[in-house]
Amino acid sequence: MLGQSKLWIGFNYACVAIALGMLSLSLLLMPVDLSTKGYVGMGILFLSGSLITLVKTLQEVRINEQFSSKVERAKQEKLLSEYAGQE
Repeated sequence: MLGQSKLWIGFNYACVAIALGMLSLSLLLMPVDLSTKGYVGMGILFLSGSLITLVKTLQEVRINEQFSSKVERAKQEKLLSEYAGQE
């Protein structure tokens, strides 16, 4: 969980829920015809999906970098221990 507190995670869930509620309410109360509301609604859904995908991708990149640096560090330590053992 990378040190995130339950309160911080709950706050983020609440912020997302409030933002979604406000967007939905403004979409429903928007004084335009139904086709325009549908178009804006689809845009909101695609933007939300794209943001989720972007965050997931960036998190996976960060995790892969951390893992590869750990592997590289282990290789260096093994080489150093083998070199120190030869002397």
